[in-house]
Amino acid sequence: MSYGPVDFIALEFKTEQLKGEIMPELLDLVQKQIVRVIDLVMIQKYADGSHEAVEVQQLAPELLGVFDPLHAEISGIIQVEDIDMIAQAMDNNTLAAALLFENVWAVKFKDAVIRAKGNLLAQGRIPNEEIENVLAIFASTDAKKLSSPAA
Repeated sequence: MSYGPVDFIALEFKTEQLKGEIMPELLDLVQKQIVRVIDLVMIQKYADGSHEAVEVQQLAPELLGVFDPLHAEISGIIQVEDIDMIAQAMDNNTLAAALLFENVWAVKFKDAVIRAKGNLLAQGRIPNEEIENVLAIFASTDAKKLSSPAA
């Protein structure tokens, strides 16, 4: 079986601010076969700084139904060490979701590169904030060039 690139993200939320907006968007990505959820762990950090982690299959039946449509494989790749690292970064009284997902959209492209005997020379992920900052710098530089008189 060929896999696409796999990403790991950990997202922190103030529990009282969760209003159900995230699951429909993630489900849409899964249904369109853009991503495939490989692992999903929920981490609760309490007021005293202690934390508890629950994998999706360990949720109570009424909560499990919410996550069932994701068809998450729950691989167990996210380990206790990962959970502890995330919990250290979390604020008290927050909830985090640690998510490992495959970029299914890239599988056919990757297979085509392999058939063409191509080699991956570099791969990286640039956070959207970095791109926005660079584009803003470019825009301000271009605006200065346009507004300054010719020398």
